[in-house]
Amino acid sequence: MNRSHIRPIVVSLTAAAALTLTACGGGDGDSGNDKIAGAEDSAKKKSASPAEKADKAADIDRPEMTFPSDVKLVFDKANLGDPDQIAALNDAQNYARAIEHGIVEQDADDAAYKFYSEYGSPAYTYAKDQIRKHIDAGYTVTGERRYTKPKVQTVDKKKTIAVTFCTNDNKLFGKEVKGGKVLRTEPSLKDYSYWQISMSAAKNTKGLWRADLVKVESEAQQCQ
Repeated sequence: MNRSHIRPIVVSLTAAAALTLTACGGGDGDSGNDKIAGAEDSAKKKSASPAEKADKAADIDRPEMTFPSDVKLVFDKANLGDPDQIAALNDAQNYARAIEHGIVEQDADDAAYKFYSEYGSPAYTYAKDQIRKHIDAGYTVTGERRYTKPKVQTVDKKKTIAVTFCTNDNKLFGKEVKGGKVLRTEPSLKDYSYWQISMSAAKNTKGLWRADLVKVESEAQQCQ
């Protein structure tokens, strides 16, 4: 078992095909919509100001996620100016946080990952599977995980935003639920993973972005 997770390299071929991003966040993506990104007639609709968009994101009734004192998740910030990209990155990080929350709660039906992923999507299935595998194996986590090198790219203007980041598990370990034994291992390339997440604007909640596709590459050298 990896020091912290029973995590497969990839979720689905659909996700792999959709998330055509490079390690630095460049390149073009395709959300499955035939419209060319940026081709919408913006003159017909007045866009909300950055302040208005920030207010809408702040007013969302989000599920509470609290962690035990021995679990710490640290997220690096990105220098972004676009409010949609900021919101999409925040909610991609919330999606990742929600998976860990389900694991520490030992609840495969935890409300958090359901809130931050599209129902029935590959991202939804991935989150549930990760939580379920930990529950079935009798493991939770302990220690510190770092989320580093966040990058954001608008794929389909105002509809789909791709987020990438790395995770560093040098200080995160698996822990037996019964007995509390911590499974410590030496630092290695297995501690690093590279995440690619497709975020879509929620249809009925302004300012909320949900994960629909995800690909996680283990032993990611670009994340060392």
